[in-house]
Amino acid sequence: MPRPTPRPSGTEVPAPSGIEVLVFDVLGTMVDEPGGLRAALREAVPAADGPFLDELLALWQDHVADAQRRVERGERPYANSAAVDREAARRVAAHAGVTDPVARERLATASRRLPPWGDSVAGLVRLAERFAVVGLSHADRATLLHLGAHTGLRWHQALSAEEAGAYKPAPEVYRLALDAAGCPPERALMVAAHAWDLRGARAVGMRTAYVERPGGDPPTDSDAFTWRTSGLDELATVLTGPA
Repeated sequence: MPRPTPRPSGTEVPAPSGIEVLVFDVLGTMVDEPGGLRAALREAVPAADGPFLDELLALWQDHVADAQRRVERGERPYANSAAVDREAARRVAAHAGVTDPVARERLATASRRLPPWGDSVAGLVRLAERFAVVGLSHADRATLLHLGAHTGLRWHQALSAEEAGAYKPAPEVYRLALDAAGCPPERALMVAAHAWDLRGARAVGMRTAYVERPGGDPPTDSDAFTWRTSGLDELATVLTGPA
């Protein structure tokens, strides 16, 4: 895939002046969620081959996505990510014949041990030298706590969608970050590897930066995000200048 260059798009302001806070999606943007889940599934089902691992990963991801959509549509009460992950783990364990309770518990808490992308830790440190940095995640509070300890990602503040009782792109989730930062939305930059997430941020007036990640949701030609970059290092260079 050709390497994108940082560029302004649409009518948004192309300069970093005025930005006070960077708000980061976590799952998929700062940590390798698909890769980490695949490793957890391989640990739980050591004999599984590639195609079967793909099947188990799809079963997990489909359950989580469906649960979040049902919450968004009001078809089920809000359940935090730990509860939804536990549901997904039960389905996967039943499908794969995993009966060991220790293995099932490890699988249910796999999101606490997702690995950071190679540029995430250093890139966050670099950006935190100039901006306030906030994590804003679907992950519940406990998962965020353990994930921070596991990865070494250091936020000025980490916020869970659990506090809003909703999942992104519900506007109340983005407002958690804006209220915590005490700044107007045009002074906050949402950073994510998921175009749907950035569209939600734009809808509440935030500026937006797409960061390319494997397995992310890439922008369409009609998406007018402020910046599009190939990774966190490139975004840091755009916002702060050369390292």
